[in-house]
Amino acid sequence: MEGPVVGVYGIIVMFAILFLTKIPAAFVMALVGFLGVAYVTSFQAALGMIGADMWNIFSSYGLTVIPMFILVGEFAHYGGYNNSLYSATYKWFGHYKGGLSITTIMACAIFSAISGSNTATAATMSTVAIPEMKKYNYHPQLSAGSVAAGATLGVLIPPSIVLVVYGLYTGQSIGKLFFGNVIPSAILTVLIASTVFYICWRHPDWGPKGPRSGWIERIKALPDLVDIFILFGIIMYALFTGVVTATEAAAASCAIALVLCLARRKLSWSGFLKSVSDTLWISCLVFMIVAGAVIFGRFLAVTRLPFEAAAMIGSLALPSWVLFWIIIACYIIGGCVMDALAFLLVSLPIFYPIVMQMGYDPIWFGQVICIVTTMGSIMPPIGICCYVVAGMAKDIPLGTVFRGSFYYIPSYILSIIVLMLFPYATVMILSDLVR
Repeated sequence: MEGPVVGVYGIIVMFAILFLTKIPAAFVMALVGFLGVAYVTSFQAALGMIGADMWNIFSSYGLTVIPMFILVGEFAHYGGYNNSLYSATYKWFGHYKGGLSITTIMACAIFSAISGSNTATAATMSTVAIPEMKKYNYHPQLSAGSVAAGATLGVLIPPSIVLVVYGLYTGQSIGKLFFGNVIPSAILTVLIASTVFYICWRHPDWGPKGPRSGWIERIKALPDLVDIFILFGIIMYALFTGVVTATEAAAASCAIALVLCLARRKLSWSGFLKSVSDTLWISCLVFMIVAGAVIFGRFLAVTRLPFEAAAMIGSLALPSWVLFWIIIACYIIGGCVMDALAFLLVSLPIFYPIVMQMGYDPIWFGQVICIVTTMGSIMPPIGICCYVVAGMAKDIPLGTVFRGSFYYIPSYILSIIVLMLFPYATVMILSDLVR
């Protein structure tokens, strides 16, 4: 068989194993990729090639940014900042129809500003928000769906693990990616929150109004958010000015988060140990996905499938925007059947050269892919945020969580359309300012 054909068969085998077994995506990608390289070259060549790739990836200084950003979010989680965030945002939005859902989404957005993990955000907000919404007789689809959709902001709003991995893979500035993401993440947050109004308009009894807080109570609640904005401001200012690297900014924010938690007596010794333990677990999960994707990506490169696909698509007499939406459709479908981060890393060797060939900006493309990746977190059958919410809220079935999350899917599509119509005003205007 010719190289590109072997690559196509490899992709089919990988998806077949994912469908038919419960083997994690990272191990499936690594196994199929290694066997594929051995088939195309030789077993000894595969060992040497894969070993060199693994060394180059895991000896990379840039990867250390991932556990650091995750640890900041874990400190905030076990330090009880989730309760403070929810209480403060509830006093501002709780009196509207669906106000508790809006509160949840806004609290998720604020928490995401220091946590790069959607699973951490989903777990954190599920424990706080769902019991409150149940107390006020919110419909399970609205309560669970709003938590799942809000949690996806964890991988969108900087510091975003997806943007970090994308930047490391493509060689783009993480600072530019983070600042280019500010407006897109704000757009998606507003659209997700606006969806709650639409749901409550369609189903008026799904989200009853809560009691209205006075202006004095609202203002008194704002200091609870100060620590979050301090951490977010430090990360963004350090990256904007270029005085430190992304890893150094992440390390500094970890130290400051720990000091703030200890100074305010928010973090116990057991909470500290759980923060470190959860960080290790999530980081290892991400690193294994990166490793598996690198091996599978090497297999695709050896078969020359990415280059042949780029040449074939480039020869099609179709407008660039049509080709772009075909690529987006592939990401949406891939995100439905595979871990979103894993599919991102598998697909980048194929689609990134094509997108660059069409003349799109790599920083702008990173924002679009990040939004599509977040959407995969609430789409069946792999939508990880829905699984986390269903696991934390034992009385809400997984199917109910997925049905509730479906209402928010148009928000992601609409935000991508806005980015396509106004690329400079939404992304480049801020990313171009980074030194």
